[in-house]
Amino acid sequence: MTLARRKLLQLVGLLGAPTVFLLIFFFGPLLIMLVYSLLTPGLYGGVDWIFSHLNYGRILGWADTRYEKFDPVYIAIFLRSLKLAALTVVSSLAVCYPAAFWISRMRPGLRDFAIFLVTLPFFVSLIVRLFAWVLILRPTGFLNQGLMGLGLTGAPIEFLYTDFAVILGMTYVFIPFMFLPLYGSIEKLDMAQIEASSDLGATRFQTFRKVILPATLPGIVGGSVITFIPALGNFIVPSVLGGAKVLMIGNLIEQQFLSARNWPFGSALAMLVMSAVLILLIAQFRLAKKEAQS
Repeated sequence: MTLARRKLLQLVGLLGAPTVFLLIFFFGPLLIMLVYSLLTPGLYGGVDWIFSHLNYGRILGWADTRYEKFDPVYIAIFLRSLKLAALTVVSSLAVCYPAAFWISRMRPGLRDFAIFLVTLPFFVSLIVRLFAWVLILRPTGFLNQGLMGLGLTGAPIEFLYTDFAVILGMTYVFIPFMFLPLYGSIEKLDMAQIEASSDLGATRFQTFRKVILPATLPGIVGGSVITFIPALGNFIVPSVLGGAKVLMIGNLIEQQFLSARNWPFGSALAMLVMSAVLILLIAQFRLAKKEAQS
């Protein structure tokens, strides 16, 4: 057996099981949802095996039949989901970028403990953490009681069931997703380049813009992508902290599958989200390729 053939067999042995797993449990369900999105909803739920493109038309504007009618509210919900996911990325970046710098300059033992604290929320149930935020944000919660106790407001402020509450909750949930890629990039910074920039007369802003930002850009892009993708399809945080006032695309998909039992339309909505994610991943891949070539 030649060396090349032996390496090929080793590669197949290593990647064969994960590849089969992904084909069955990832691409398989995606294929099912793609097929369902092109079928007709059943009278009592499920699907009828009759081709129909009107599920997408109901979202994008060409459905005008008796059963599937275009409603701009679906595009509005999708655009709101994009906005809230993007704001979650921005707020997570604002929190994690200085924190990653600070932690990367700690001594090793303390640094490892700080990284552990960042990931510590993963050890507690998400539902428990979100209901803790409900106790903080509700009109009689700790935040309003503190503000009124300090005399900063005379009446409770409506924090809960708002876009602010949803963004705050998703930022809290996805901080580790943003922090870890950022920390990996910041830890690799060459301090000699920063010192050389200062010695050559650059201001702090010039040093950040021309030295630090380009060096940490891969971490920013990577953290933004892996934060934006789950934030876009998230439905637990909007359900708990947004209530009926803040509806995101994930909540709409959940309703179509579980309440309305319109599986084809729910599948079409899911395909719309997957398309947005795919476009984002292609953009990230091209940006990374461009950075590698430069």
